[in-house]
Amino acid sequence: MSSHLSRGASGALRRFAGRLTRGSVGHPLLEGIDYWEELRESPSQMEICVAIFANVLELDEQGEPVNEKYAERRAAVWLYRYCTGKLPPGEPDIESWECHLH
Repeated sequence: MSSHLSRGASGALRRFAGRLTRGSVGHPLLEGIDYWEELRESPSQMEICVAIFANVLELDEQGEPVNEKYAERRAAVWLYRYCTGKLPPGEPDIESWECHLH
């Protein structure tokens, strides 16, 4: 087994970071919510957002991501709740294991 992330896993993290920094993570769920303004004041909240993506992301036997969009959605749900104080309609609450910082 390799001690490095697979190209797919590395790419998933890179894509998520890109969408997060461009303000387009979880589109269209966060449309109209300026989460950057909120996160700028509390960088540790950004850390939790990235942890949710990484904790939810599942990899197959070859280390390739199998649920990248779902992992991004869970991070977006957390951002939505953080910024608005409520969950998006129809979305389950974030589980404590999703936010765990390793």
